[in-house]
Amino acid sequence: MKYKKYLPAVLLLLVGFIPLFDFFDRGLPITHDGQDHVARVANFYQNLTDGNIIPRWAGNLNWGFGHPILMFLYPLPSYLASIFHFLSFSFVDSVKIVFGLSFITSGLAMYLWIQSFLGRNAGIVAGTLYMIAPYRFVDLYVRGAIGEHVAFIFPPLICYFIFKLSKKYSHLFVVGGAFSVAGLLLSHNAISLMFLPLIFLYVIYLSFTSEESRSLPRHLRGGVAPQSNAAGTFDVPPAAHLGGVISMVLLGFGIAAFFWLPAFFEGKYTLRDIVTTGEYASRFVRLEQFLYGPWSFGGTGQFSVQLGIVHWVIVAGSVVLLFLKKTAKEHKKLIGGLLIITVIALFLMIPQSSNLWQNISVLQKFQFPWRFMSVTVFSTAVLGGLLVWIIPKRFKLPIVFCITVLVLFFNKDYWHTNGYLYKVDSFFSGIYNGTTDTGESSPIWSVRFMEKRPKEHIEVVSGQATIKELGRKSSVHVYEIDATEKSRMLENTLYFPGWDVLVDGRKVEIEFQDPRHRGLMTFFVDKGKHTVYIKFGETKLRGFSNTISIVSLLIVSFTTFIILWRKRLG
Repeated sequence: MKYKKYLPAVLLLLVGFIPLFDFFDRGLPITHDGQDHVARVANFYQNLTDGNIIPRWAGNLNWGFGHPILMFLYPLPSYLASIFHFLSFSFVDSVKIVFGLSFITSGLAMYLWIQSFLGRNAGIVAGTLYMIAPYRFVDLYVRGAIGEHVAFIFPPLICYFIFKLSKKYSHLFVVGGAFSVAGLLLSHNAISLMFLPLIFLYVIYLSFTSEESRSLPRHLRGGVAPQSNAAGTFDVPPAAHLGGVISMVLLGFGIAAFFWLPAFFEGKYTLRDIVTTGEYASRFVRLEQFLYGPWSFGGTGQFSVQLGIVHWVIVAGSVVLLFLKKTAKEHKKLIGGLLIITVIALFLMIPQSSNLWQNISVLQKFQFPWRFMSVTVFSTAVLGGLLVWIIPKRFKLPIVFCITVLVLFFNKDYWHTNGYLYKVDSFFSGIYNGTTDTGESSPIWSVRFMEKRPKEHIEVVSGQATIKELGRKSSVHVYEIDATEKSRMLENTLYFPGWDVLVDGRKVEIEFQDPRHRGLMTFFVDKGKHTVYIKFGETKLRGFSNTISIVSLLIVSFTTFIILWRKRLG
C-alpha cells in the first residue's frame, strides 16, 4: 500500500476538479476582468517573442498608443499563460488553464502544509475549505481575478517551507521557500502585501513554540507523531531557523526584484495615487453580507462576500474549543491567533474601519476592502484543519467526509459562469481598445484613457517629410524619414521613462508634455534622409533590479549545485 499516502492528494484533486467544468467550454467565461487579462497575456507573449525576457511595455493596448501596465501588474500569471500558448493553446485556453491549475494547486499547497504537522485528515479538510469557499468563486467566475487566484498557491507553500525549516535545516527548504516568496510577490501586488505580515506572525509563533518544546524532556522532542502537537516539535535551534527564514525571504525578494522594485519606485510616474485615492470608501461591506448575500455577477456591493456556511460553522466550533478547559494551551494559542486574524480581516471590510483606512496609508494600497476575504479564506481553512486534528480519532473520517460533502453542497450554485465570450486570438493580439486596468498605470503626462486609434504610427506635425516604416516590435519602432526641411514628428506612443529616440544613431530630445499631444512623444529631424529608432529600454533602476534578480538566481543555483554535488560524492 505504498500509494496510500497519495490518496488524500488524489481526493483533493477530484474535489478541486468539480467546480471547473464550466471551463471546458471553448469560450472564455464572462467576468469583470477576464477579457482584459487575455489581452494583457497576448501583449506579454508578443514581448517574449520579440526577445524581451522581462516584458514591460504593452504596445497594442490603449487603442494602440501603448501602455506601461506590464511593469506594474503581477507578471507570473502571464508567464504561465505564455508557456501554454507556446505549447499551441489559444490565448483564451491558456488563461483558463492557469485559472484551473492555480485553483487546484492552491488546495494541494494547503494540504501539503497542514498535513505536515496535523496529519492527512486535517490536510484534506483545510485544502477543501481553502478551495471551496464563496470568495474563491467570486474570483473565478465573477471577477476573473487571475492574479489573486494564482497568489492563493503561495501563502500555505511559504508556511510549509518555514515549518520544514523548523524541523530540519535544509538548503532545499530555503530554496523552495525563496521561490515561493518570489511566486507570491509576482502573483499579485496587494495580496503579497496582505499575506507577508501573516507569514511573519507564523515565524514568531513557531519561535515561541520552539522555546516551549525545548522545555520538554529530550525523548519527547524527537520522534513524536505528527498529531501530538499542533505546532510540531522544533528540532532546529531558533537562531538557525530564523537565519534560514531570513535567507529564504531575502532570496525571494531578490528573485522578484526585477518586478517589484520598478513597480514600487516608478509608480510615481503614473496616475496610481490619483486614481486610487479614496476609492476604498465606496467599497465597504455590510456586516450581514458576511453571513449571506444573493449570488450576483455584478460589481462591488452586488457580488457576494459571504464567508460561507461551513466556514462559519468552523469559526463557531473554534470559539467553543477556545473556552473548553480540556483544550490544550498550545492549541488555544493557535486557534485564538487565527480567530483574531479572522475578526481583524472582517472588521477591515466594514464601514466602521474607515478611520483606519483614512489614517493608515498602506491600507489604501489594497484598493478594495473586500480583498481581505482572501485572509478569511486562509484563516478559516487552517482552523478547519485544527478542529479535525483535535477531535477524537474515531470521529475523524466521518467528520472529514461530512465537511467535504457539505462544503460542496452549500457552494454548488456558485461555480458556474454567467456566459461565454467567443473571440479569436487576433482580437486579443491586435490593437486593443482598452488598457486592462482602471487607468491607474497610465503615465501622469497623459490622459487616463485614449478614446480612438491613431491615424498612423508616426505623423508629421510641422514641416515636410515622407515616412517609411522599416520595422515594428513591441519595444522597438524603426522608420526611414526623408525630410525636405526641419520637421517635427509625432510618434503616437505614450511616453514613459525608458523611451529613447535615436536619429541616425544619435539620441535626440523628446517632448512629451505638449498639451496638444498629451503624453505622446514628439521630436525634430533635420533636413535630409534619416534612420530613426524609437526604443523602450531599461532605466538605471530597472537595470539594477534585473541585476539583483540575476545575482539571486545565481546564488540559489550555485549553492544548490554545490550541495547536491557534495551529496553525490558521499
